Amino acid sequence: MPNIVPSMISTIYQPFKNFDFKHKNCFLSGDTFTAPVVETPILPEWLLKIAGFSGEEQIKLLDESIRSYNSLTIPCDTGVLQHFIQPLEDRISSAFKAGYAAVSKLDETDIFNWIGKFMYGLIYVEMNAAVKQQQLSADGVNMSQGLMHKFGNLHTMIQKIYTDVVFEDFTPWSIVIVPLEEKDTPFSFRDEINTMTFSLKLKDFGIIAVLQDNGTNKKYHQELLGQIAGNNLSAQQFEELCARFYYSAYLFNRLPEYTIMPVDGSIYIEAMPLRGTLNKPIFDYWQHKTYAQVLQDFWKPWGHTLFEIIKDPANPISYFNPPSLPATS
Repeated sequence: MPNIVPSMISTIYQPFKNFDFKHKNCFLSGDTFTAPVVETPILPEWLLKIAGFSGEEQIKLLDESIRSYNSLTIPCDTGVLQHFIQPLEDRISSAFKAGYAAVSKLDETDIFNWIGKFMYGLIYVEMNAAVKQQQLSADGVNMSQGLMHKFGNLHTMIQKIYTDVVFEDFTPWSIVIVPLEEKDTPFSFRDEINTMTFSLKLKDFGIIAVLQDNGTNKKYHQELLGQIAGNNLSAQQFEELCARFYYSAYLFNRLPEYTIMPVDGSIYIEAMPLRGTLNKPIFDYWQHKTYAQVLQDFWKPWGHTLFEIIKDPANPISYFNPPSLPATS
């Protein structure tokens, strides 16, 4: 395995320190290794194939530019790609092709690494555009420091794809995998970069992930998750579950802090307590009216109006029985 020796890692590649988004170094490992760098698609070919996409489908970026899926690429060291990323893609693609039974048995770390790579790929493209437009430089950063901090932490965590990253007594993510009633659900995905929230559905399964919350969103919704455990969800129920996670991720009012230490070729990450010195709860108060606005967007295919959803202000409509909504105060 030439040039790919994880124990060589003595420093952590941190692209946000010098805004390394110019398609010169590997997006994941920087210039750690010496193999040639090639452009690799953010949406892998196997995923486009399963989805029945041509790759010419379009996505709108934060700068309002429209790009085709095929045009979204990131630079990757060929050794890292061959020895680490490709095996990860193979495990994920094999499970996705098989459906819920196989996806539910995946190692959550693999799911986190794959979704993290996917989302970070989109972040890389956005950062590259910002650098080109001179909105991002060492002199002036047109982006919140908190957001940059989260992006940098995510990048450090997904380096677990190619080197030894140890999460010390914590899990950085909330990941939920559910079976769907519809066995031939078309592929689609959503992401919210600010809150690091991602969801997808395909065939007979759906996945929801919040990538940097130390598991708190999953705990926040534990009553409903316990209620639906093992049940096949209707399309409306899955979208409702997504809406709840996207909204609670928005209400999550902490910026997770980590102690990150490279030692003997490994990167050790320890989570600082989320409570910190703040007396207020970890989540801001749930407001049914705001949640209903989020839900309306997720339920667009079924034409539910905001008035219909929130007709009873204390009890937004729900496809779950009982609704098991979070308390409003």
